[in-house]
Amino acid sequence: MKVLLVNGSPKANGNTAFALEQMAQVFAAEGIRPQILHIGNQAIRGCIACGSCAKNGKCVFDDAVNQAAPLFQEADGIVVGSPVYYASANATVVAFLDRLFYSTRFDKRMKVGASVVIARRGGCSATFDELNKYFTISGMPIASSHYWNSVHGGAPGEASQDAEGIATVRNLAKNMTFLMRSMALGKEAYGLPEYDPIEKTNFIR
Repeated sequence: MKVLLVNGSPKANGNTAFALEQMAQVFAAEGIRPQILHIGNQAIRGCIACGSCAKNGKCVFDDAVNQAAPLFQEADGIVVGSPVYYASANATVVAFLDRLFYSTRFDKRMKVGASVVIARRGGCSATFDELNKYFTISGMPIASSHYWNSVHGGAPGEASQDAEGIATVRNLAKNMTFLMRSMALGKEAYGLPEYDPIEKTNFIR
């Protein structure tokens, strides 16, 4: 099994990377193949609603989004890690996820999603909620831990002092491993749920 971990911090070796590496260690020990993708230091623009992805099967901007798409498709789960900026995710992460989820038309149902947020002090809950919305609109179950998935640290390296945060993300990886395995068994035994027809409607007609 595979899990994709997205590092949305501009710092390749900062606190976000530390938190994701803690999870990667657990995944590897459990026999899950982790792959960490660092996108937070790249110039990733937002979606321009051009509709090209519907025609071409990929985003018109050929950057980290198109590189991540096949990795996401192959993965059994995805973890998105982001530092907190003004009680929100890093704008690069948001642009990346907007385009990744919109431009990829493969079935994401029952892939397991998880978000991890890192802050010096406040804004973790708002950022955590923001990132989880990508999963809930895609039919993806969300993995949880014994506490909300947040780690505290300002300067690079400070997250290593947050013992509770470290336990949170490591337990998250253990729960996510269990959930990915359970989803695989469920799909094998029962297949994916058969959806009712979906008719897209607008509030203004």
